[in-house]
Amino acid sequence: VTDVTVELVEGDARNVLCDAVDRHHASVLVVGSHGYGAIKRAVLGSVSDYCAHHAHCSVMIVKKPKTKH
Repeated sequence: VTDVTVELVEGDARNVLCDAVDRHHASVLVVGSHGYGAIKRAVLGSVSDYCAHHAHCSVMIVKKPKTKH
């Protein structure tokens, strides 16, 4: 990776991330996933799901690795 921009912005993560994609003409957005179940996702909303549907670029959702017992 040769062209990286770091920026600290306050606000609703969904809107901040999608606005940053537009502002920086990003070609890909990488976001993490908490791995919440369907009920928590329904109550809290999903930033990664919102970005996947609204960002004007490709979105890569990185899941937290499962722990081994």
